[in-house]
Amino acid sequence: MALVNMVMPKMGESIMEGTILNWLKNPGDSIEQDESVLEVATDKVDTEVPSTHAGVLKEILAEVGQVVPVGSPIAVIETEAEASKTATPVAAPSTLQNQPEKPEIQAPIVEKVVVNRFYSPLVTSMAKKEGISLAELEKLPGTGKDNRFTKKDMMTLLENRQSGGSTSSLAAVSTEVPAPQAQVSYMNNGQDEIIEMDRMRKMIAQRMVDSKRIAPHVTSFVEADVTNLTFWRNRIKNEFKAKEGDAMTLTPIFLEAVIKALKDYPMMNVSVDGDKIIVKKDINIGMAVALPSGNLIVPVIKQADKYNLVGLARKVNELAKKARENKLSPDDLSGGTYTVSNVGSFGNVMGTPILVQPQVGILAVGAVRKKPAVIETPLGDTLGIRHMMFLSHSYDHRVVDGSLGGMFVRRVADYLEQFELDRKLW
Repeated sequence: MALVNMVMPKMGESIMEGTILNWLKNPGDSIEQDESVLEVATDKVDTEVPSTHAGVLKEILAEVGQVVPVGSPIAVIETEAEASKTATPVAAPSTLQNQPEKPEIQAPIVEKVVVNRFYSPLVTSMAKKEGISLAELEKLPGTGKDNRFTKKDMMTLLENRQSGGSTSSLAAVSTEVPAPQAQVSYMNNGQDEIIEMDRMRKMIAQRMVDSKRIAPHVTSFVEADVTNLTFWRNRIKNEFKAKEGDAMTLTPIFLEAVIKALKDYPMMNVSVDGDKIIVKKDINIGMAVALPSGNLIVPVIKQADKYNLVGLARKVNELAKKARENKLSPDDLSGGTYTVSNVGSFGNVMGTPILVQPQVGILAVGAVRKKPAVIETPLGDTLGIRHMMFLSHSYDHRVVDGSLGGMFVRRVADYLEQFELDRKLW
């Protein structure tokens, strides 16, 4: 017999911690290798965590609701075979018994200060970089659950310092002006319904606020004649369904045009890091998907320029299905370099989408509608019924000027308008 620690796995390049949502197994239960043992929430997605070993779940070290840094023990598994070389050895029983209910702070901050709450590795890293001591943080109220000091609190602290304030003044302000939740009081008149935001809605709300605070948004609009691609799709959709077993929607056609335009204008495929512009080598396209709950999530097609139209259609359908079944992995949601949102699927003709940080561009494609339009012919202009749609391109005006933002969305429209009616799929 051997005892090994099951640790919080790394579930994405930028994910440093996870919150225990639910244990699927109880102490004493037998588990197979790769069998799901618990559900974990990260700042990107909720996911099931499989067991690293087969054996018996001896002890649970992290409770539901606890935030655990990546690499920290969450359970003890008793295996029949000897522990593998890669297994994390279990600490002595006395050490396990003395473990705190929440993980201890992972220094960089090393002062001998009594810690009354958990600090995430991101917060501690920011504190070290800015020369803020743990003793200072302990004196400040937090806006997170159980008075937790969050990244948002740290950003507020840093902004206060830059404007000439002090940590003590921040504490006074935080004490005198409660968080918005504390300011709101409800009177139940028997008619109004009070709904608590779910975890994903809270996360979306915070990201939207952060994005508008970080980047000055500008939106450019172009109307495109998509008559050819609409006729083409209507002609091939039954054949595609019969051969592929899934639908050919308009989304992969839009993505293909965006990918071509990103190759033409690589400075739209960038991110911002302080005063540096990072030009991305890969084109990773995020596609907004509406969930049954009404929330939106943005899975990413990695290296999207490597796919042909059929390949894009397959990836779109695969990721949309995984999203609606809550089966997306953290990797499915990371690494995006540009995002497309199909607001036309809700009947909207245009929108002003908000950037997915740290990306600098996002395109909203509107509903395709039949409209009278001027048609240019060698014999002169005439009127006809055309399939038209609006493209709404929001971009980060710190690094994308109106010329680039406008030319990019115009180029996307050009590719859509030039779609060939006799195009072959296979």
